[in-house]
Amino acid sequence: MVKYIINTEHKKSKINREIYGHFSEHLGRCIYGGMYVGENSDIPNTNGMRNDVVEALREIRVPVLRWPGGCFADEYHWKDGIGPKESRKKMVNTNWGGVVEDNSFGTHEFMELCRQIGCKTYINGNVGSGSVQEMSEWIEYMTFGGTSPMAELRRANGQDEPWKVDYFGVGNENWGCGGNMTPEYYGNLYRRYQTFLKDYRKDFSDPDKENPDRMRKIACGANVDDYEWTDGVLKTLFRHCEGRFHGNADGLSLHYYVHPEGWQIKGSATEFDEKAWYKTLAKALYIETLIERHAAIMDQYDPEKKIGMIVDEWGTWYTVEPGTHPGFLYQQNTMRDALVAGISLNIFNKHSDRVKMANIAQIVNVLQSVILTEGPKMLKTPTWHVFNMYKHHQDATLVDSYIETETIGEEEEYLVPNLTESASIDPDGKLQITVTNLSATQSYPVETLITGRKVEKFSAEILCEEMHAKNTFDEPDAVKTKAFDGVEKVHGGLKFEIPACSVVHITVE
Repeated sequence: MVKYIINTEHKKSKINREIYGHFSEHLGRCIYGGMYVGENSDIPNTNGMRNDVVEALREIRVPVLRWPGGCFADEYHWKDGIGPKESRKKMVNTNWGGVVEDNSFGTHEFMELCRQIGCKTYINGNVGSGSVQEMSEWIEYMTFGGTSPMAELRRANGQDEPWKVDYFGVGNENWGCGGNMTPEYYGNLYRRYQTFLKDYRKDFSDPDKENPDRMRKIACGANVDDYEWTDGVLKTLFRHCEGRFHGNADGLSLHYYVHPEGWQIKGSATEFDEKAWYKTLAKALYIETLIERHAAIMDQYDPEKKIGMIVDEWGTWYTVEPGTHPGFLYQQNTMRDALVAGISLNIFNKHSDRVKMANIAQIVNVLQSVILTEGPKMLKTPTWHVFNMYKHHQDATLVDSYIETETIGEEEEYLVPNLTESASIDPDGKLQITVTNLSATQSYPVETLITGRKVEKFSAEILCEEMHAKNTFDEPDAVKTKAFDGVEKVHGGLKFEIPACSVVHITVE
């Protein structure tokens, strides 16, 4: 019997709802055909946004959406995407497929999409090929409510009131597609660019007054295990600042993708054996090592944890589906992806003292998406169902928990624990528990001791199918969440047997 202990009296960090964020890029069919079809489309839409997709995203309570990239952001010039659509500039998307980008989805459309979803806005600025003036004017265009050239231009384009930009990323992957920079060079660019990103919600008559609702600025962090980048950027940001630079950098990003067979080969999304199953899950678990090691560097400069770790690109990355455009990164989504999602979200919850936002890549039709579309058809992937189960952790308080594990797998290099978990107290006072079983074949009996509260009422749901199971447009509900009747109340807590290849969510009232 596996022992699982949850101490509800030992409250830890807040699990920011933004940890359950998403990422959208002008890549393949993520934007066009995925979320945006235009006002004249036969597909039911509201102001060009697909009604079915928006409804599905609202259901999982998408808290924040990152846009326009990604590498696309490093070549994006925002003025090309405003004004009458017929007169907007066209460009070649050199990063993703060499297709023509007509800029019919721009700033106004993104803000409308976020309004419909009901989520916060996270916009990535162009440091790679853009200018300080261009970025500064974009912020003015979006957020200034007074009289100025950019505010008047926004009004001329049909938006009288300013929008709220919740998060602004100063550059993207500047160690790579964003300019192939050194950490010190980027750090100095960040200091320069962010200086001119004015927060127009601030009271300029009292410059020292803190605005709790201010725009948060995100600096470009490392790729995978580039600890030199993290250290070099932070050293540059804090230099000559007497340890006060956290006021101008609210977050530092981290990017990590799971490639089962390596960056070049990647591997199939649907055709894999148990060896590849465990290899994939082992690589998903590696993100905890990355978080801990980057966090240790951040602690040297920011021991009070005022700078959040922003994991704004994460998820699985396989070889594209046969017959699809190689530059569109379209892949299927199986129970293996559901486990990767559950494992990753449990890890983010456990490290919510430092991890303040995470954005799975990408929201629709690209990489580990929560939704797939094909013309008028739409389906929810197994990953969508995991996000729907885990949404109850949003803005909850992490509590101390521990589960006994054993090591499983087929190769010494890719051994994994059989179980992962996290537990929290939500804003309504309910205990939310999520557990994943990483074994492809073995179930485990679990006895949960819950201290600090008496179990009265509880409910449980489960996502459980064989490891290759997926949803298709012919069978869109082959994989879906079901009620889990295998949980029973015992003295001191709960008892259940968690099936192989499954994700479980339990609510205790």
